Amino acid sequence: MKKTKKGTYGYIRNECKRRLLITLASFAIPLIIYVTGYIQTKTRLNLFTFVAILGCIPAAQAMVSFIMIAMQKPFSQKDYETSSTAAGNLTAAYEMIFTAYEHTTNVGALVVCGDHVVCYTADDKIEPAKLEKHIGKLLTANGFGDVQVKVMKDMKNYVNRVKDICAKQDHLREGLTFTPDSRYPDLTRDEMVLHVLLAICS
Repeated sequence: MKKTKKGTYGYIRNECKRRLLITLASFAIPLIIYVTGYIQTKTRLNLFTFVAILGCIPAAQAMVSFIMIAMQKPFSQKDYETSSTAAGNLTAAYEMIFTAYEHTTNVGALVVCGDHVVCYTADDKIEPAKLEKHIGKLLTANGFGDVQVKVMKDMKNYVNRVKDICAKQDHLREGLTFTPDSRYPDLTRDEMVLHVLLAICS
């Protein structure tokens, strides 16, 4: 199954299916090796069993990866359509999973414009200020220390904020200087900020 690009709507659902298939295949391989060894030697005490046991290690890692993504709730189509319409031509991303302070947070939608990053999450357990600080530190470490991060938990307020930013986007970008990264010469400043965020999310 083809891997879905991070930041794309549908990422969680498709990635969940992909990781499940990888997990099943990862456990099937050592099982086949074990059964083959048992059939050939008529005993469990053989080299095949040892190899099969070692094969369970990456299989267990695959299972953990699957469980982590399966615990995340996909962004609803209704909210996606509402938020994407509000974002217009802004640089936006969806279903991004950040790990901050030992807590995994599913950011359903996010927009970048100038020195503003606005996020929406339906996670009741997260404290917006902590996630804002976490993302801000990561952006600062990557040369975007002037970016202000805002995490919102109310969809209506998020949509209104995004609409306002979309309407004022030219003004919000005024006076900002940006030197393109030689590795990604075609990316705008907003796209480069998003690129950094995509690199640090799961």
